[in-house]
Amino acid sequence: MRLPFLQTPVASLVWLEAHRLHAGTHRRTLAGPATEDQLAQALAALPQGPTRWVLDDLWTPSILLRDLTELPKGAEAQEAFFRWRFTQSLALEEPHFVQALEIEPGTWLAAGIREELRETLLQLGLRLDRNLHALTPRWLHLYNLLAPNLNLPGMLLSLSPAGQGRYAGTLVAWGRTLCLLRQWSEPLDPQGWNEERITPSAAFLQRESRTPQSLAIWGAPAWPEAGLPVRILDDRFALVETP
Repeated sequence: MRLPFLQTPVASLVWLEAHRLHAGTHRRTLAGPATEDQLAQALAALPQGPTRWVLDDLWTPSILLRDLTELPKGAEAQEAFFRWRFTQSLALEEPHFVQALEIEPGTWLAAGIREELRETLLQLGLRLDRNLHALTPRWLHLYNLLAPNLNLPGMLLSLSPAGQGRYAGTLVAWGRTLCLLRQWSEPLDPQGWNEERITPSAAFLQRESRTPQSLAIWGAPAWPEAGLPVRILDDRFALVETP
């Protein structure tokens, strides 16, 4: 099941990670945060029309909030509630813009972005007359591309390179729908991921009768034996639009 979270109709895709920027035929390796000039050059490579940005997981923290049986009344009160729960759960210091989607009764997916970064992108779009239609975490974009084939419980790693063969990033898993989401800013090498993150998560899912049957990996060129069939995702898979 695809999650229609922060998604919109047809739009050109801008792919922005900490180490690279893609937009159409425009490709750029980054050594630091993308400048407004670099972002403007990327947008210039796209046809006129709305843009949808896929952003590095470390800039768009996400969390599953469970057992929410009663919510405040009114849209503004609910937005404030989810922003508070999101900020408290992740111990965030900077203010974040937060959106939430109920994926099962009482379980909500909440994702956020620093208000400063969001405002920068929105203002850039206004100055260049480029309508920004959506901001999507990288892991969610990948999950939605996988969604048509998620017939069996599985697991996805969405990784950000941190140098010396180490990665930070996101682990998500699904049974009937998304059921586990964990994120780490602390980098580990692939073997450390297997031992400290994948194996314990798989054991938890087994107790929940959602034993993963496969492991999809984005961001690493190869992966050691993890006890699951591994599929490496590449740019040909990821840099496309989701319907």
